[in-house]
Amino acid sequence: MTASQFSALFVSALFSNMVIKLWLAYRQLHHVAAHRDQVPAAFREKVELAAHQKAADYTRALLHLGFLTVIFEVALLLAFTLGGGIQWLSDWSSATFDSVLLQGTVLIVAVLILQAALEMPFDLYSTFNIEARFGFNKMTLKLYVQDALKGLLLGLVLGLPLLLGVLWLMGRMGELWWLYVWGVWVTFNLLILFIYPTYIAPLFNKFEPMQDEAQKTRIEALLKKCGFAASGLFVMDGSKRSTHGNAYFTGFGKTKRIVFFDTLLQRLTPDEVDAVLAHELGHFKRHHVFKRIAFTFAISLGFLWLLAQLMQAEWFYLGMGVTTQSTATALLLFFMALPVFTFLLHPVASAYSRKHEFEADAYAAQHTDSRELVNALVKLFQDNAKTLTPDPLYASFYESHPPAPIRIAHLQQLGERK
Repeated sequence: MTASQFSALFVSALFSNMVIKLWLAYRQLHHVAAHRDQVPAAFREKVELAAHQKAADYTRALLHLGFLTVIFEVALLLAFTLGGGIQWLSDWSSATFDSVLLQGTVLIVAVLILQAALEMPFDLYSTFNIEARFGFNKMTLKLYVQDALKGLLLGLVLGLPLLLGVLWLMGRMGELWWLYVWGVWVTFNLLILFIYPTYIAPLFNKFEPMQDEAQKTRIEALLKKCGFAASGLFVMDGSKRSTHGNAYFTGFGKTKRIVFFDTLLQRLTPDEVDAVLAHELGHFKRHHVFKRIAFTFAISLGFLWLLAQLMQAEWFYLGMGVTTQSTATALLLFFMALPVFTFLLHPVASAYSRKHEFEADAYAAQHTDSRELVNALVKLFQDNAKTLTPDPLYASFYESHPPAPIRIAHLQQLGERK
């Protein structure tokens, strides 16, 4: 392949993806608008029209912002690659620092910081305009800045050593460097899984042991029934930033813990909390977490092998607007190009995720009353202003969870079988 051929392929894929994303968003926008004035029949007894309309308006507001975000991201990617941004930063880094390792590290960090800074206005608008307008945002500008600075510091403390190690291995370990890098990557991710609950998450939120003894007793009984051992039950101050509610597992091995947003506990009944927890337990009992981790590690090994082949090809660099062939530029270009050429795999990943959600729902229905999970989901859809009428094609691309009508119908069928 020649550089010009790869450039044409890259640009064609990039703009094709953009057109597909905008078309899908357009479909979603009009599908939600067309169903705005009528609550789906399955939800009319539980959802008021005003709440349904709020979800539709919230979804449409996010989509309007999404249109601009998609176009901006394409323009930014072109500016970094064919527009000469990475080459300019590479030249500056080479002229400023003597060490090749330091040059590569500074180049990658500069690109990441610049990209985050340029994309920040979209996040600010989403948080302080859209989220605030619909009554979800509780974050102050001070807290937003503190979170950003903490994230930057955390990235430097954890990410810099990893980046230095990866670049060093790529330059020193010969043709099989990708195997060494993969081993470091796997080790790093497993380490993060262990330390996240106790050292990283508390930097951003407060986690307090559950104080409601009656609810704690109920939950512990359910955990025992399902054969699940956790290091503790915690309540997180999710209301510090948003009114959205959630619950999740975190940690790995002996550091596993169950976390409930305070907003979730305030909204759901004890039976509904049990049902939501049973769903999360279903992910654990069906080994979804381990399957996803194993899949991620396997696919990362394949991608690193592919990078090892591409970094030897001059057309790969020149085709993306870079003349400097180095481990750092290869790494940058590869992970910028990867989403462009894998976008059409989104429906496969989404379908796999939805399969896991159905399996977790089935597990919950075995150990709790499926009607309670239905009630909890309806409340969560309302509280999070999640549309009940997504466009089917849009959902097949992006939704990691089954659309509300399909998921509720599935749970009702499970309840009838008991």
